[in-house]
Amino acid sequence: MGRILFARHAETTWGSEERLQGWAPVQLTDGGREQAAALAGALADRDPDRLLAADLHPALRTAQPVAEATGLDPVPDHAWRAQDLGRLQGLPAAEALEQFPRFSVARRGEAALTERPDGGESSRAASDRVLDAVDGLVAELGAAETVVVVTYGGVVRTVRGEVRDEDVAPTVERSVPPASVTVVAVEDGTRSVVAADETDHL
Repeated sequence: MGRILFARHAETTWGSEERLQGWAPVQLTDGGREQAAALAGALADRDPDRLLAADLHPALRTAQPVAEATGLDPVPDHAWRAQDLGRLQGLPAAEALEQFPRFSVARRGEAALTERPDGGESSRAASDRVLDAVDGLVAELGAAETVVVVTYGGVVRTVRGEVRDEDVAPTVERSVPPASVTVVAVEDGTRSVVAADETDHL
């Protein structure tokens, strides 16, 4: 059975302030660096064969200690990025949804998923990008291979919702803890979530 370990990046400065990050090159907090080190130890214990990461600072900085602990070179990939939030980037999350209610899934349901912020991409477009990447990874995954993907909370939500066949709208605004691990098992092309939001290592 193959396994994909989806790890959310560690705590960032904007994340601790509940600001929308999007593709911003924000830094990890001191606590985030400690989380990344703890995550690295937990992932090394699972003896991964490959290490992939979103090609943005929070994910790459989180992947660095994982690389050191596992001896694997991280492979950066645009596909594992979070949603590009365009003009919403940097705004406090609550303020952004009050100021731009058309993006609120809680208020508008699935209609909000196709709304694209200026300079950004819609939630639906981001989800499609991520799921295409997952399909590609599953297609090449070895029968007993373990792959780590250091990515963003939105990516983890998308993957988990797709595997569990959940309605998209309720999953979009669900929180994923920093430096948590969600495990997807793959056997004969069938995917299952065997662990979600693991934080025992923190």
